[in-house]
Amino acid sequence: MVIGLLATLLISIALFLDVREMDKTDGGYEPPYTGVTGETIDWDSMDLTSTGLVRRGHIINFMVNGTTGMITLQIFGVDYEARKLSPRAIAVHKPREAFIRRGFEPEF
Repeated sequence: MVIGLLATLLISIALFLDVREMDKTDGGYEPPYTGVTGETIDWDSMDLTSTGLVRRGHIINFMVNGTTGMITLQIFGVDYEARKLSPRAIAVHKPREAFIRRGFEPEF
């Protein structure tokens, strides 16, 4: 029982850390998306794949397709297509420019 509780606690902490790491910004939720505070996504620190970029977490891998802008979450090796990059994410985090620098041709 102790091992199960400890495993559940560790998985919960790892999930919390992974989710918190996805977007560290606050504010600017309405166009023109001004007044944003916090740290934007550092696209250059993400790993390059054949389809885009991935930020590897403890449990969740956060993947963004460099052409379509589709966000995929990989949890324990299982892929879940979440959604496309939002207009706010495109304006605030500037993924289009990052993908062009990394050799992709974004269509978003």
